[in-house]
Amino acid sequence: MIQCTRAATYDRHVPAAETPGPTGELLAQISDDGGVEFARPDRPLIRADDRAVVRGDAVFETLRAAGGRLDNESAHLDRLEGSAAAMGLPVPDRAAWTELARQVTAAWGARSEGMLRLVYSRGVEDSGRPTCLAMMSSVPESTLRHRRDGVRVVTLARGLAAADHADAPWLLVGAKTTSYAVNMAAQRHARAIGADDAIFLATDGQVLEAPTATVVWAVGKTLCTPPVEAGILDGTAVRALFRRAPEHGLSTDIRRAWVADLHAADGVWLTSSVRGAVVVTAIDGQVRGDAGLTPRVQSAAGL
Repeated sequence: MIQCTRAATYDRHVPAAETPGPTGELLAQISDDGGVEFARPDRPLIRADDRAVVRGDAVFETLRAAGGRLDNESAHLDRLEGSAAAMGLPVPDRAAWTELARQVTAAWGARSEGMLRLVYSRGVEDSGRPTCLAMMSSVPESTLRHRRDGVRVVTLARGLAAADHADAPWLLVGAKTTSYAVNMAAQRHARAIGADDAIFLATDGQVLEAPTATVVWAVGKTLCTPPVEAGILDGTAVRALFRRAPEHGLSTDIRRAWVADLHAADGVWLTSSVRGAVVVTAIDGQVRGDAGLTPRVQSAAGL
C-alpha cells in the first residue's frame, strides 16, 4: 500500500467534520494508515510547500454526486491511475481512494447535487509520500445556468499540431493534471471578448477539446467526438454519453473535425462530468441551433 502523508497538521482535539462547513464544503484525506480522515472546512488541509501548490505537480478527478451516489466512479478512478502513471506518481491505492470517495459522498448525502474533487499530489518536496485528499462542494450556479441556457464559445489556437504529443510524453497530453493555468487563461480570454467558453484548435485547424470539457457534435442523429489520438483528454462523460446514446435513438462516431464541421453540425455540445452536456448556442459569434436534440442528449448524459 502506498502511504499518503497527512496533508496538513490541525488540532487533533477538534472533532472531525462530517457535515458541510459554513461554505458548504466537505474535506477529507487518506490518513497515514490508509483510512479516511475528515477535516474541518475552516482549518488548513494542505501544506503550503506541497508540490501541488508550488508546482501544480498533481493529478485530479472531478465527479458528480447525485442522490447519494457518484457518477462513473470506476471510470474516474481508472483515469486517476492513468494520469498518475503519466506523471510518474506511485500507483494509487485503489481501495483507499474508493473508500475516501464513498465516505465523503455518504457524509454529503442525497440532499443536493454535489461536486467531488479528488486530488493526488506528489506531496512535500523529497518526502516520498504523496498527498491524497477529497473535497465535496455544491455545484456552482454558473454550471446550472450553462446547463439551462447553453454557452457561447470562441475557437482558440492551442499552438500544437494534433500529433505533436506522440513524441513528447512530457507534455502530459491526456493526463488530468492540476496544471490548468493555460485552460483557465483560455476561459478568461473567452469571457473577456463576450463568450462563455472556448474550443481549442490544433495548428491545422482540427477541433480538439474545450478547456474543461469534450466537444460533441451531431450529424443528423449521430453524435460525434474527436479521437483521443488527436491529443485530448479521454473524457469519462462523453464515454458515458456514447454508451447510453442508443437508448435515446442516437448513434455515435469518433471522427476528426474542423471548425467548418461544427458550423455545419445539427448541434454542438460541451460534455463534462459535472456540467453534463451543455449546448453551444454560438461559435465565434455565429448563432447556431441544436435541431431540438439537446433534451435527448442531456438525458443520455444522465441529467
